[in-house]
Amino acid sequence: MTTARIDARFAKLKAEGRAAFVAYVMGGDPSRGEALEILRGLPEAGADIIELGFPFSDPMAEGPPIQKAALRGLKAGLSMRGTLDLARDFRAGDADTPLILMGYLNPIESMGYEAFAQAAADAGIDGLIVVDCPPEEAGPLTDALDAVSISLIRLATPTSDDARLQIIAERTSGFVYYVAVAGVTGVKEADAASVAPAVERVRRAAGLPVAVGFGVKTPERAAEIARVADAVVVGSALVEEVAAALASNEAPAPRVLAKVRALGDAVRAARSVETV
Repeated sequence: MTTARIDARFAKLKAEGRAAFVAYVMGGDPSRGEALEILRGLPEAGADIIELGFPFSDPMAEGPPIQKAALRGLKAGLSMRGTLDLARDFRAGDADTPLILMGYLNPIESMGYEAFAQAAADAGIDGLIVVDCPPEEAGPLTDALDAVSISLIRLATPTSDDARLQIIAERTSGFVYYVAVAGVTGVKEADAASVAPAVERVRRAAGLPVAVGFGVKTPERAAEIARVADAVVVGSALVEEVAAALASNEAPAPRVLAKVRALGDAVRAARSVETV
């Protein structure tokens, strides 16, 4: 049961008294081989959970860094099936790290829900985040995912009131992804003081761990969020390292993994430091 990896990882980290660090990377960015090198290096560098984006031509919730990463992934030829093949290669060498697929509904619909769910399960995917699939329309997809024990992970936002949170919580498993700032990824910064009460509301509504993303780019901000949430998600700051490496004609994996180490270390140490 693939979803069990997510539950096991959060249980382990809860016992250790710390939050999870979730690293987001784009499939195929900047090439299939380099993307696989990055993926394989993430757990050792400090990623507790990995979110793997599948390239899409119209990533409406993303800011410029991830938009550009998606275009690089598409240019590298990674379709949905190509991204799943990438996940399968990663899973062949790592049986423990939860792997979450993240993206948009159109490529999933193009495959068909049942075909997609089976292919994702065969590739070792544990969870799915679909940015543009509201709960009211998710029933058939959720049925297909449930049949292969893949978690559908839903998004909550600062505008989600208590009634909406109840709807979001239905048939959600693994964790809930709390979008800390309004707008697209990689633009505004999350604020721990405003995030903390929202995390508590989401946690009470869903009875699940809450991961906070959108607006976390630095080790300092990651540590602040790690003190109030169950997991911290960083994406734009990592794909920006790929872009910077390409601009300076460097290999991207060392730059990305160095950033992951800095962020992971900050999250790991966050709750061991007393705060005033």
